[in-house]
Amino acid sequence: MVQARVTVDRDFTLGPVPRRLFGSFVEHMGRCVYTGVVEPGHPEADAAGLRRDVLELTRELGVSVVRYPGGNFVSGYDWEDGVGPVEERPRRLDGAWHTVEPNTFGLHEFVDWARLAGVEVMEAVNLGTRGVSEARALLEYANHPGGTELSDRRRRNGAEEPFGIKLWCLGNEMDGPWQIGFKTADEYGRLAAEAARAMRMVDDDLELVACGSSNLSMPTFGAWEETVLTHTYDLVDYISLHVYYSDRDGDAESFLASAVDMDRFIEAVVATADFVRARDRHTKTMYLSFDEWNVTYRHDPARPAVPEAEITRGWDEHPPIGEGDFDVTEGVVVGTLLSSLLRHGDRVKIANQAQLVNLLGMIRTQEGGPAWRQTVFFPFAAMAAAAAGEILRLAVTSDRATTARYGEADLVDVSGTWDAGSGRLALFLANRSLAEDAEVDVALRGLVPGEVLSARVLAAPEGGDRFSVNSAEAQPVGLVDWDGASVVDGGLAVRLPALSWAVVEIAVTAA
Repeated sequence: MVQARVTVDRDFTLGPVPRRLFGSFVEHMGRCVYTGVVEPGHPEADAAGLRRDVLELTRELGVSVVRYPGGNFVSGYDWEDGVGPVEERPRRLDGAWHTVEPNTFGLHEFVDWARLAGVEVMEAVNLGTRGVSEARALLEYANHPGGTELSDRRRRNGAEEPFGIKLWCLGNEMDGPWQIGFKTADEYGRLAAEAARAMRMVDDDLELVACGSSNLSMPTFGAWEETVLTHTYDLVDYISLHVYYSDRDGDAESFLASAVDMDRFIEAVVATADFVRARDRHTKTMYLSFDEWNVTYRHDPARPAVPEAEITRGWDEHPPIGEGDFDVTEGVVVGTLLSSLLRHGDRVKIANQAQLVNLLGMIRTQEGGPAWRQTVFFPFAAMAAAAAGEILRLAVTSDRATTARYGEADLVDVSGTWDAGSGRLALFLANRSLAEDAEVDVALRGLVPGEVLSARVLAAPEGGDRFSVNSAEAQPVGLVDWDGASVVDGGLAVRLPALSWAVVEIAVTAA
């Protein structure tokens, strides 16, 4: 039996839960947009062709902000192609994913979708093949009320009122050789700074995100952040991080410890940003935007996916890139990654799971058929709903495992929040052990527990195992009520099944 102890103290908090932690990402890649978000003629399509079943699931997820239109796609994208009468929009080659982009879905359609979904728009500008002038023009088109050629063009295109987009990404993964128009840190830093200045001259009420390293393993990691922030520190509000984790070599123990690596990644970027702040005598705090994160599918011939490496060379429209079925293990890991983001919510203010639909999606769709929830859907939706009030700074002591990839890792992973207004304590717990249940003793300081309001667990379903998945035909995996949490002697006793993720909500009063 794995043993763990958690101490909750109402006075040890990090600050309020940033609602933008529960963001997602919609890129013109694979079937995320076409036959995912939009599919004219589908039985669930509205008059604009938007899939209502996907909209309903997006609202159920509790997604707060969605990044658009890319991703690698944006570095070769001309935003003008996606506005104006649909029948007049050009078809273009998309070099990022070697597909044909029909441009029948663009800025106006996405803003309309976002309003129906109840999410904030996070717009990215092309700093790969384009630059300062185009970024400034897109902002004017989107946000200026009227009386100029660009703003009046938006009005002629059907949007009388400005879109009011406040959150903007200054390019995407500009350190990556795979990126169209990729740059050195100095080249990108100068360009991002000039784009930021020009955009703020149009609308100073913006929040801007500069590109950090594409992942922790980039050879320029650290030096890239330092150089970019040297150019942009006073002009931007966030530096970005991206990461994807996978059970790429069958090492489940390391995969389950992925959040240990995410913790280190975040803390390294914070340290670099704070170094630039101290060295250059800045006064503001630089926040982080983890605007791409996810797990990828287990490599199993019995569960074929269509990875990026097998993208068609035939210039097809919306081929099924990167699609597959997430299993229980991947659902548990996503739960721990969400906890890592929450534990760093004092500095990580934005996070975007990538992507929303089909391509590594929390939601899957069949063209002409149903939409359904992947295993990774459930921890995201549960945390988005239950995390409220203040982020708790927990003291956790747990049995540990030694992993090949990330070293020592707690077998029990925990994060939590306390909402004084509603009198709710929410704990998000994972048992990383593949074979043993975990006993977790939760001590409460400054809080008196009442009843357990809700206790739900994600684990292998009856008759299944950790490789169980959901599909169009059957959805055996989900969060289910369970009796593994109880109030004992002024604290909480939790028994987690092997390989599981759970959310427990308790009524509490301040002592």
